Amino acid sequence: MKAMLRGLWPLLGALLLISAAHAAGPARIYAAASLTTAINDAAQQWQKAGHAAPLTVYAASSTLAKQIEAGAPADLFASADLSWMDYVEKAGALRPGTRRNLLGNALVLIAPKGRAPAGIRLEAGFDLPGAFEGRLCTGEPGVVPAGIYAQEALTTLGWWEALKPRIVGTDDVRTALAFVERAECPLGIVYATDAAISDRVEIVATFPEGSHKPVVYPFALLKDASPESAAFYAFLQSPAMAATFSRYGFTPLKP
Repeated sequence: MKAMLRGLWPLLGALLLISAAHAAGPARIYAAASLTTAINDAAQQWQKAGHAAPLTVYAASSTLAKQIEAGAPADLFASADLSWMDYVEKAGALRPGTRRNLLGNALVLIAPKGRAPAGIRLEAGFDLPGAFEGRLCTGEPGVVPAGIYAQEALTTLGWWEALKPRIVGTDDVRTALAFVERAECPLGIVYATDAAISDRVEIVATFPEGSHKPVVYPFALLKDASPESAAFYAFLQSPAMAATFSRYGFTPLKP
């Protein structure tokens, strides 16, 4: 027995070292692709305050949620919709009491700069499918949050069935933006904040709020989040960061 215990000490020591390294290591952030610019800005501010640079992973919320469920080493999850945060919560991966709806956004129709079809109106009765030729890019409908919101809006306004064969569903909303920037799609549906960072697209119109569920970004710590990650999460909820998010076009939500 003593020999067995002696053999376990190196393993226990290694596990303690790994745990200590995690506690002292940088925050590990898994965030929706549409948050890339704002979270990168937050990370720079965090570094300037003397902290280690957070490790960031950006992708569609659906992709990140499934990675977290599979055991990916994340400390903080920021989703672009409620359903994928629900998915992670049901998997038992969240730290109880840390989930917050921090940000809102708007859903917009975009076109390559200077090439927007004239006269488009995002209202029931207008013939959007007949107003342009070619395809429409957005996040993968039914999977990627931007695509989920887009499908809801197009369905509400009566255009989904006609446009469904012409939809190009992308892995995340930033990819949809890139397709429109390159004029591979004459129209796209993204968030207002994505359109704002590009000088190669223009907003054609904003979808009416009642045409889709509100665009809400829930944030939460994962159950094994480090103290550094908890501190960074608190920083993201500070008045200073509310101003930063507002500068990028997000709407900070009251608790």
